[in-house]
Amino acid sequence: MGVAGSGKSTIGALVATALHVPFIDADDFHDDASIARMRSGEPLDDDARGPWLDRLHAQLAAHRASGAILACSALTPASRGRLTAGLDVHFVLLDVPAAELDRRLRHRPDHFAGPALLPSQLTTLDAGPDVRRVDGDRPPADVARAVVAAVRPT
Repeated sequence: MGVAGSGKSTIGALVATALHVPFIDADDFHDDASIARMRSGEPLDDDARGPWLDRLHAQLAAHRASGAILACSALTPASRGRLTAGLDVHFVLLDVPAAELDRRLRHRPDHFAGPALLPSQLTTLDAGPDVRRVDGDRPPADVARAVVAAVRPT
């Protein structure tokens, strides 16, 4: 989990490969209206986010037996609760400095979640005790190994 530009899709795919489980990218489950809002720099509110979280919950539930890696912002406890109701889920925050996030977002101009969304996402981010943190400002392979270590049972 994390804000735009934190590397969720890149790292999530690497972690899914390492753990031999399916990878789900939450970006693929936004409706057209939400994508248009974000592309224009307008953050989603809870009403717009709700159906998206419900679609993602259904995906996680469908992979309950095998497990899966989901790359999703999941910025608030309420979002995480709706996303994972009744499921056993581990949250790992890809923690990246704001200046690096901004740099990354400016170098991916074709993505609907651009730099204009970053301030609101950083303000909204509430990584409580249900979230493990991993330094996301390292090479992707290193970050992926840290995430795998964070979710593997000890």
